Amino acid sequence: MPTIQITGGRVIDPSRDLDATGDVWIRDGKIAPDGGGEPADTVVDARGLIVAPGLIDVHVHLREPGQEEDETIATGAAAALAGGVTTVACMPNTLPPIDTQAAAEFVVLQGQRARQANVYPVGCVSKGREGKEMATLGQLVAGGAVAFTDDGAPVSNAGLMRRALEYSKMFNLVIMQHCQVMELTDGGVMNEGFESTRLGLGGMPAAAEDIMVARDIRLAEITGGRLHVQHISTARAVELVREGKKRGIRVTAEACPHHFSLTDDRLRTFDSNFKMNPPLRTAEDVAAVIEGLKDDTIEILCTDHAPHAREKKMRELDHAPFGIVGLETLLPITVTHLIEPGHLTWPQAIRKLTINAANLLNLPRKGTLRPGADADVTVIDPALAWTVEAARLRSKSKNTPYDGWRVRGRAHTVIVGGEIRYALGGADDVA
Repeated sequence: MPTIQITGGRVIDPSRDLDATGDVWIRDGKIAPDGGGEPADTVVDARGLIVAPGLIDVHVHLREPGQEEDETIATGAAAALAGGVTTVACMPNTLPPIDTQAAAEFVVLQGQRARQANVYPVGCVSKGREGKEMATLGQLVAGGAVAFTDDGAPVSNAGLMRRALEYSKMFNLVIMQHCQVMELTDGGVMNEGFESTRLGLGGMPAAAEDIMVARDIRLAEITGGRLHVQHISTARAVELVREGKKRGIRVTAEACPHHFSLTDDRLRTFDSNFKMNPPLRTAEDVAAVIEGLKDDTIEILCTDHAPHAREKKMRELDHAPFGIVGLETLLPITVTHLIEPGHLTWPQAIRKLTINAANLLNLPRKGTLRPGADADVTVIDPALAWTVEAARLRSKSKNTPYDGWRVRGRAHTVIVGGEIRYALGGADDVA
């Protein structure tokens, strides 16, 4: 493999508390301490740019198998690269679900064939994602699963959730929970409140999230298991996670860009690209999510990348599916809404996109630029201003709420396993 020298960039590696101008060397697919006295085969000029560990997205829907009209593992992993993401965790709500060793292995093999971003499967908590019987977690681990979730649906049965938290301790893997009391959200399409009443649309109360978060934190406390709250969106849920951490409970949380950059009044347009689950909340909830990111109550930034074909999103709002694409807008929305306003520094944001995510998924060779680590590197142009154009996204689906937004910050060069797989403006850059 070629030796690569990334020279003159601002190297930010939160795993080593490093923020300094310098060079990063890559040799034999690994981060190297130096060039070994030999010139590099390839030199990447990073002057004026940020050099970071490859970004990791712990919450991505790739739709394969079963819904390839929305996305495939190959197209989703290519979209990840365009967004600066070198590793994605694939959610199991496929058809059939990822609830067997063979299903997990399929995702791994398809990711390897695609040769884009690294793809790791997340296995189901319950068989068929039906919430009745626990999946064979050990076989899922053997197939390559790095965590467990029934995402897209919560594990509603408290007994099953308790057993899953207990059993997953054998592998030191995390249970990722979509926190929602379904009985409270039946028929809802947006946040319950002033806007839903004004628009005459079914509401999804914040309490539906809060109650499940409270229940699961208590279950994590009595079992000692690892709980991860997915796509946190309410002020009270953030408070509950903060309180749980203070009590020493093994609970973590993630936030998605749409929950710190958009509010429920966007549904006044009746545009289904603003329909997601959990729904867009109020300005007070957005402020609470941002505060949770600032004080590290929320350790991880991710997308909940949820592609849907155009014809599906064009249906009436009541019938259109929940979800938006996000891999290619994760970085610029983070820059525009967290870094530029001063809520997070670059090292703080990169920590939530790299080493914290790697630790959540038990990926010790990812999320770091330590010598010997996998050579996954994202070079970022922090000042580049550009306009999001849905039609030019690499994702197979184009359902973004950010179409036409003027943003700042973009992946410049993306290296996976010591190989340059994306370069802004290169032949493979269609975005």
